[in-house]
Parts: sequence; C-alpha cells; structure tokens
Amino acid sequence: MDMNLQNKRMLGINGIGRIGKLTLWNNLNLKHFDGIVINSGRELGKRIEDIIQYLTTDSTYGTLDRFLYGYTGKSCNVKILDRSECLFEMDGIPVKVLKKVRNPREIGWAKEGVRLVVDCTGVFLDPTLPADHPKGSLRGHLEAGAEKVILSAPFKIKDSSRKMPEDSAMFVYGVNHSAYYPMKHHIISAASCTTTGLAHMVKPLLDTEETAKIVTASMTTVHAATNNQSILDAPPKAGSKDLRRNRSVFNNIIPTSTGAAIALEEILPEIKKVGFMADSIRVPTSTVSLISLNLTFRTDLTESGESVINQNFINDIYRKAAAGAQKGLLVFSEKQNVSTDLMGSQAAIVIEGLENHTRTGFLSLDAESLQRFGTKATQDINLPVTHAKIFGWYDNEFGCYVNCMGKLTKYIDKNLI
Repeated sequence: MDMNLQNKRMLGINGIGRIGKLTLWNNLNLKHFDGIVINSGRELGKRIEDIIQYLTTDSTYGTLDRFLYGYTGKSCNVKILDRSECLFEMDGIPVKVLKKVRNPREIGWAKEGVRLVVDCTGVFLDPTLPADHPKGSLRGHLEAGAEKVILSAPFKIKDSSRKMPEDSAMFVYGVNHSAYYPMKHHIISAASCTTTGLAHMVKPLLDTEETAKIVTASMTTVHAATNNQSILDAPPKAGSKDLRRNRSVFNNIIPTSTGAAIALEEILPEIKKVGFMADSIRVPTSTVSLISLNLTFRTDLTESGESVINQNFINDIYRKAAAGAQKGLLVFSEKQNVSTDLMGSQAAIVIEGLENHTRTGFLSLDAESLQRFGTKATQDINLPVTHAKIFGWYDNEFGCYVNCMGKLTKYIDKNLI
C-alpha cells in the first residue's frame, strides 16, 4: 500500500464474502484503523470499478452511503488511487484488494503493514494445523507477518485426538473477552452469530443466584438463510450428511444442526454441567434470526407457594443486564417485534420480553429411588422446578455478529504489544 506504514493501524481481511464485506463496512464506520487490506485470493470482475460496486452495495442493507450516513444525502466518496495496485479510498480510508494467492502464508501481510487479520473465508477453521499445511491454515497468517488472527467462525478441529492449542481461544465480546491475554492468545475465534446471541442470553441467568441452578437447557434458532444453502434444489456433495441443506432456500423451512451449544461451553464453562441441546431451523429470510431458549431451573417457593422465578423475575434480570454490564449489547424490548424491525440492530441480542413466560411444576422423587442413590430418605419428595421459555432476536449478519466481532477486533488491536 502506497502510504507511510509507520505507526499506522492496518487491518487485514481475508475473504470478501458476506462477513468480509460487512467487516469492511463496520470498520469504515468505526474509523479505528488507518487502512484496510482485503485479500480476495482471486480476480474479481473486469475492472476496479466492479470491485468497488460490489463493496458499496448490498441487497440486504442497501448502499454503503446509506449505511454510513442514513438519508442525509452524504456520500462516502470513493476515490481510485492506483488501478494497478487495486488501491482506492473509501470515506477517507485507503483500501487495497489483493487478488493473487489464497494460501494465508503466501499473502504477505508484513509487506502491507498488517498486524491483525480477520479471516472471513470460512475455510480455515482448524487452529491445530501447521502454517505449511498444503491446503492452508490459520497459522499461515502468522507466518505471513500478522501477529494476531481472528476467525469469523467457531474453531473446528478435524482430528479428535488433538487438543485446543494454548495460543488459541474463543471469545464473545461482552461475555468473556476480558480473558484475552495478549502474550498468550494469537489465534482467536469470534464464535458464531448464534453463539454470540446465545451467550448474551445465558450470561445474566448464570450471574443471578436464583437462575444459576439450571437443570436442563435447549435452544432452537429460527435462522435466516446463508450462502452455504442452495438457491434451488441441488444434488448433495460426496459424503454429505445433511441432505436438507441442498434443498431450495427460497421454498422451504429447513431443519438442520448448529454447533452453538458446544461453542457456548467454551465461552461459558459453567454450562458444561448442564445437558444443553441445540438445533436450527432455516427460513427463507435474508437476515435476523430468533433464539427460542428453554430452561428448567431448580427453584424456591414463596410463603404463598409460588415460584420465586416467574415471567417478571426473568424480565427483570434482562432489564438489569441491559442497563448494566451488557448495556448496548443486550437490549430488553417489550414491543411486539417482527424480524425486519431488528435488521441492523447493533445489539448482540434483543430480548423479546412480551413473549417470555414460565411455568412451575414438581418433580416427584419417591423414597425408594432416592435410597438407590445413597440417601436415607424415608418419604417421597416433591421438588419444585420452573420451566422458562425466553426469546431473543439477533441480526445474524451485521448487527449482532459483525458488530460484536468489530468490537473484539478493536479491543485486540488496542492491546497489541
């Protein structure tokens, strides 16, 4: 990049898909970095204007001008600085697009003055693979000159015999990002959009004495479509396990899986003792998803025999979180929302307070069964339990995920040694 790189904050973005482009938009808005280098790994369009058009328009969020300045009529002013270098300026920030190599170790971040890279390709997920892995790896970015790598997805270790490397960790901003240690952590996962929203939903419950006693938990995310689904029906790839992913995203409600429950254990280790299940239902919308969180708590009863945990108690937990430690990242709403109302919302999760509800029952434990577990019970016990259903909206593209990852990126950059 033709600029004096000394004392400049340079951000590298590997991958120019949905999350890569929105990461660019987010950082143009934050104005934290002095320059941005994007690696596409391939030729794009016929000329530099084609790349600029792609980067300044979006079918979901509209134009970059409107994204940055609303309906003020102000423009972000894109200037071409060097066609041969694919270098241009966007809203006063130099942006360079590299198009020659895909393997991270060959990108040459050091030459571009990039110390921090966000990998948005969705390809390099395994932190255990060496830098010289023939298909490329996250560690290749470090060999290419970057000091830190942030992955815009959860880690996936293919070899189950390998453990998570000590220099790798998963963080969700506003939940566990303060556990980041600059001297130790060099490869960071920003988890997923669903894990980000779910972690912000669960954290206030674990931080509250009455709701920390979770017996069981499950969640379903009603999730907007993503680019790994088929526009029209297509044949499955060799070895494909999920045949539904190949069905038309336009025409179907599609049950599928999610790794959010497993990832949540990395973010909030307390949840490991809970039998947490998670699944996903894909629906034909472009963005904004809904988590339906189901939990059963051990509960105490009031003198009148009612559960301490009820709808108002749950909602108060979220009201306090929204005004306190998670302010701006968790929003409590008592409106009757639909998904488009939350498009662009910069909260990790928007709690749908009107729909939250609870019901209390009793778990009957007979004396004989209790004795088999080593107790000296002589009479049956009715243990009060409360089931809660909690709803939370999240803009799975920009608002929740890219916004939170952007805050994490800025935090890590400010702590570079």
